[in-house]
Amino acid sequence: MVNGVRGTRDFYPEDMRLRNWLFQKFHSSSLSHGFEEYDSPIIEHEELYTRKQGEEITQQLYNFEDKGGRKISLRPEMTPSLARMVMARSGTLPLPIKWYSIPQCWRYERTQRGRGREHYQWNVDIWGMEGIEADAELLSVMVHMLSSVGLTHEDVVIRISSRKVLEEVLGSLGIEGDSFTKTCVIVDKMDKLPAETVSAQLSELGISDSSIATIQSVLGVRELSDLKGMLSTDSPAVIELEGLFRLLESYGIVEWTMFDASIVRGLAYYTGPVFEAHDRSGDLRAICGGGRYDKLIGTLGGRDLPATGFGFGDMVIMELLREKGLLPDISSRVSDVVFSMDESLRGAAMMVSSKLRDSGRTVDLVLEPKKMKWVFKHSERTGAERLVMVMPDEWQAGKVRIKDLKTGEESDTDFESL
Repeated sequence: MVNGVRGTRDFYPEDMRLRNWLFQKFHSSSLSHGFEEYDSPIIEHEELYTRKQGEEITQQLYNFEDKGGRKISLRPEMTPSLARMVMARSGTLPLPIKWYSIPQCWRYERTQRGRGREHYQWNVDIWGMEGIEADAELLSVMVHMLSSVGLTHEDVVIRISSRKVLEEVLGSLGIEGDSFTKTCVIVDKMDKLPAETVSAQLSELGISDSSIATIQSVLGVRELSDLKGMLSTDSPAVIELEGLFRLLESYGIVEWTMFDASIVRGLAYYTGPVFEAHDRSGDLRAICGGGRYDKLIGTLGGRDLPATGFGFGDMVIMELLREKGLLPDISSRVSDVVFSMDESLRGAAMMVSSKLRDSGRTVDLVLEPKKMKWVFKHSERTGAERLVMVMPDEWQAGKVRIKDLKTGEESDTDFESL
């Protein structure tokens, strides 16, 4: 078989260099905000994801039965695994918990631009804080990362709302419980499906035409001041969102954000502020998304603990950076190429390579007899800074010849002073 499994990717060395560069941006932005890294197994008990039936994610599991008869699934997202880990040490972990991870996740779904059946996802979460200060901190981490790769608020916008907005609206219409969850899944697709399709799906839930019109009207609001006029004057959702935007002003990142009532996020466990980052042009899928999920542990059988977090995939951001011409040229993987001019000097070349490596240099030793033309081309291909040549007369004098591949200058250097 020449091709890999549909929806998966191979990472050749040039791809890995870019992936590692991106992951380093994830790491540095997390660490700059005081987060610690964690990880968990790529497989989980299927029940961890199927407890809440009806969500789209449960239909996208890579699930199977292992040799012990246990129902297992590749993780489609990291948050349930994190909840399981937190619950396992309930009462012993010092709060607040500020953790991050970069797991590989799997979903069996239709492949399209920016979405495969596997992807890596930077997850950043805060547990044990009820206040929206935690949500603001997460948005600060996100903007820090976006800025670090060269993007600006003219390239990306973070659209913010709250599940409480939808709760207030649907509650006033008598839509609660299981119907509320199913409605959230449908309205989350409002920007992806025709309005008539969304209306038809809402009608199938038994929602009246007038109620559908009310829902679509509220979710079309793009100004927080307009929302205040549609909800009660003491609306908890509006009060909370106003406080969040004030905090974003303090962080100096409010220009990256906007209010958008249509952001509801499809997963049932969200309970408060929710947000998604999009490219300003609207050509791509959401770059990342997240929100508050204070009651997730309760659905898993534990005691609820306030929590908020986001997932940031590796595919859409790379698409955007490629479009903007912001991907770095990471051709260099070695500092020195070492080459022996004669077969009898192979051992000497190994000594030179070892000495350079011990001093912290990254060295590619040419292991086979090659012509100089090949060696120069190989050095250029690897992006090396120097070519270190072990030559008979020079080696006999205890020296090696070093060619600076940027300037073309050559000089002989004592082996001992390498």
